[in-house]
Amino acid sequence: MGDPRLWDIAQPVKSFDTPELRALLADMEETMRALDGVGLAAPQIGVGLRVVVFGFETNPRYPDEEGIPYTVLVNPVLEPLSEAIEEGWEGCLSVPGLRGLVPRWRDLRYSGFDARGGAIDRTVTGFHARVVQHECDHLDGVLYPLRIKDLRSFGFSDVLNGNDAGREEPR
Repeated sequence: MGDPRLWDIAQPVKSFDTPELRALLADMEETMRALDGVGLAAPQIGVGLRVVVFGFETNPRYPDEEGIPYTVLVNPVLEPLSEAIEEGWEGCLSVPGLRGLVPRWRDLRYSGFDARGGAIDRTVTGFHARVVQHECDHLDGVLYPLRIKDLRSFGFSDVLNGNDAGREEPR
């Protein structure tokens, strides 16, 4: 947090299945997995492109959450499918050591493209929807603390854990 690139709006990817895009995706997947994350956006590693990766089978940081298929999502478009909003705890590599209670749409349709330019169109709910929204916010220069409604629900992970405030959520 504080890096001005995190506040920028990322640019659309114009060419698919290129050596540059494949290298970016490999770096993003490696970074996400090395940190036991469930998602990562290109701006988080200093690349201003509309690219996110997310997914896991099991994750020690989220032992109670159902897995999400590993997904490369390029030039995403999000569409809420209901007015239902759920609050959940989130943390982020770009805001290390902190977390907060963030409202997100519960039901979501997302579309975009895979690394080769193939169409993706999915309808999801719950944690899967939360992860996608969190990562796609990075593409618009939005960090999760900007979405917190009550700053009493934002703080250091170790202090909040002592208050039984839940565990860290999407990275």
